[in-house]
Amino acid sequence: MTMTDASRTGSSITETRRITVPDPASAPRPKPRVTIGGIVRVVGLGLWLVITLFPLYWIALTSIKSPGTINRFPIEYWPSEPSLENYISLFQKSSFGVFLGNSALVAVVGGAVATLIALLSAYVLARFEFRGKGAILIAFLLTQMIPAFIALGPLYSMMTDLGLVDTKPGLILVYIAICIPFSTVMLRGFFENVPDALEEAAMIDGCSRLGALFRVLVPVMTPGIIAAFIFNFVNCWNELFLSVVLMNTDANRTVPSALNGFISTFNIDWGSMSAAAVLTILPTMAMFALASRWIVQGLTAGAVKE
Repeated sequence: MTMTDASRTGSSITETRRITVPDPASAPRPKPRVTIGGIVRVVGLGLWLVITLFPLYWIALTSIKSPGTINRFPIEYWPSEPSLENYISLFQKSSFGVFLGNSALVAVVGGAVATLIALLSAYVLARFEFRGKGAILIAFLLTQMIPAFIALGPLYSMMTDLGLVDTKPGLILVYIAICIPFSTVMLRGFFENVPDALEEAAMIDGCSRLGALFRVLVPVMTPGIIAAFIFNFVNCWNELFLSVVLMNTDANRTVPSALNGFISTFNIDWGSMSAAAVLTILPTMAMFALASRWIVQGLTAGAVKE
């Protein structure tokens, strides 16, 4: 046998081996095992999902019922006469558009400013060692355990002395002060998860400390910053107790206090309240839906320190 024949024979053997190797993708996959524990888990999660979503469904259902059929018996689980009358009367009978604008302004400004201040304070707590650092962190955590009504008296007195009662800037300042501690602790975990080498390399290249923070660290921490802003926004948007106490006129009221106004001594306007609740829930749902990827990345990035 010559060298050429041997090489041909070897190549044919190689080709034969390649053809006879089974494809892993075509191999039959093992069937998932159905166990009693798995069935119980799926059924339990399904029931929990129904229990969680049913109140939202009922609010949306009530909002599209005509006012005369809301309290009708037997109960209708789908309206026989769908109507947008509740939404129309909501804007005609009240200043709900003004309430929405006030809530949007307070939530966006308060959430953004609180996130910026918390970003700077979290950077200091994560990158520097100084006396009293542990006490500051403990104080931030303790503020989350104190109910808001305990500080209502001193807070109202201070806001009255400053002339900030029944003003949107005053409510924004209060919300900023409330959001900063939690956001600081949250963002500190993100900073500790970012290597110091990134910041040091930027400073070697000529960046100042603030330049390294905003040019290098902030882009890396974008998911965490978005997560912190969304939590601050939702807290400001949904807060009821302080807005009811500090806001006295319709021109400055926010949506939660407006919802509280639909409850009177002898009657509850279920249709208008349900329509207002749907319009109140939609912005937060849309925000979480659009930014869910960044929220998950931010929460998982700050959960474990490498």
